[in-house]
Amino acid sequence: MKTKHELELADVKAIAAAAEAEALKNKWAVSIAIVDDGGHLLWLQRLDGAAAISAQIAPAKANTSALGRRDSKIYEDIVNGGRTAFLSAPALQGLLEGGVAIVKDGQVIGAVGVSGVKSHEDAQIARAGIAAIGL
Repeated sequence: MKTKHELELADVKAIAAAAEAEALKNKWAVSIAIVDDGGHLLWLQRLDGAAAISAQIAPAKANTSALGRRDSKIYEDIVNGGRTAFLSAPALQGLLEGGVAIVKDGQVIGAVGVSGVKSHEDAQIARAGIAAIGL
């Protein structure tokens, strides 16, 4: 039997606060979503000025990252590389950079998805959030 790590509410709040701080530091209006390892939404916030659609894209990126057990950019690269059939993959809707897996001891325990600025900036915000819990 294995031991399974999981995000606790304190972890989620720390990730969210650090991600928000990174966004505000750069004056980026974004939505931030945090999910567990099953892609279930644990946190969603839309900063002032963020586009309404970003509140749907951020959770989709996080969900894709958690279910796929990798950053969502990998899927964007697959599609951009010409494998457009991958767009039909079930349950993966956030096939854009900005979903970052939260990994502890080699296990994906959740993901952060961000939407609202350039995709690499979305990922920067997500990584800043994850770094707040030492991962």
